[in-house]
Amino acid sequence: MEIKNRPNRNEASHTGKTLLEQRLLEKYKNVAFAAILLFGACVFSACSKNDNKKALGVDTTNRVDKYKDMDSLVESQPFSKLQGVSVGNAQDNDAKTGVTVFFFPKASMASAVVLGGGPASREVPLLDPQRNTQPLNALVFSGGSAYGLAASDGVANCLEEHGHGYDTGFGLVPIVCQSCIFDLSYGKGNVRPDREMGYKACQSAITGNTPLSGNVGAGTGATVGKPGGMALAQKSGIGYAAARLGKLEVGVAVVVNALGDIFQDGVKIAGMTTADRKGFVSAEHALLKNQYSDLIAGNTTIAAVFTNARLSVADLQKVANIASTGMARCIRPVFTMADGDTVYAISLSGGDVQTDVNTIGVLASLVMEKAIADAILSSKIPDEEYLANI
Repeated sequence: MEIKNRPNRNEASHTGKTLLEQRLLEKYKNVAFAAILLFGACVFSACSKNDNKKALGVDTTNRVDKYKDMDSLVESQPFSKLQGVSVGNAQDNDAKTGVTVFFFPKASMASAVVLGGGPASREVPLLDPQRNTQPLNALVFSGGSAYGLAASDGVANCLEEHGHGYDTGFGLVPIVCQSCIFDLSYGKGNVRPDREMGYKACQSAITGNTPLSGNVGAGTGATVGKPGGMALAQKSGIGYAAARLGKLEVGVAVVVNALGDIFQDGVKIAGMTTADRKGFVSAEHALLKNQYSDLIAGNTTIAAVFTNARLSVADLQKVANIASTGMARCIRPVFTMADGDTVYAISLSGGDVQTDVNTIGVLASLVMEKAIADAILSSKIPDEEYLANI
């Protein structure tokens, strides 16, 4: 009698279990994918709509940032609590351009790294460790591209009037560095920050401290996601964040005016859109597909790291370099030849915390991510308003 081979029960059971697991896995994959799409849609909707109150800047003093698994180590704090720096703004809300001044009541040592291909700046080479670096009296961020550099003339005049500057023996020479964003394609390109606007922003910084986020100061004309042109881009602005690690304090201010898209925790929150502006398109994909040869250097993300740690100019330059990794995690693409990306690092006068330069740099990179997200989320405006200004 022929004996037919019977299937092994254990094998059959194992096979059945595998199929069940596969079906469940596919089911949960679909659910997870749907959840991601829903979250992305919500983020896109939130980034496209907002009330008009945020058009003049957002006070984020009471915002508390979360650092995930590092919450037990890193404590969020308002940027305005940093000692040794005061912020002032001035802008033309009709022309959509402006100036932000960071004033140092006691001149502070600084350095910087230029990472993009098209910077518009003043006195940045002075901050190189190989130079005779003098403490900064003020740092200026502005719109206007190279035209905006005129704002520093007004800042220098204001500082001189208030007795701030390097004493040459023949008069005070305020030490002022500046970086500009290209915002001529948004609002009125023939109106740019000038001496008067710079003076006004500096006066505001000396008499008060207003680190407002969003569409204010240098962030007034900032935009992101521009490989496909301004009609497919979105509004951005200036953002702030700060944190403590024991006695160490680190704050970041950033004007996000990037060619690329902006991400928060891996999720795109602003950037290049579809033609109907109802969804997102990848700026990286567009760049690789079209291989644009006519991209002008009309994009720049400029940031400054402020710390109460005592650092040399060489260490400050390294802090700025490490902090830029936070930009790379949030902006895609970044540091291109069509960007003028620059990061400053300032050791605030009076700060005497002694700590490892790597620790400061890594913390600064995390705070940078929060500041970039703040710049986006605080500058949201309706599509109709955005399109009316391009």
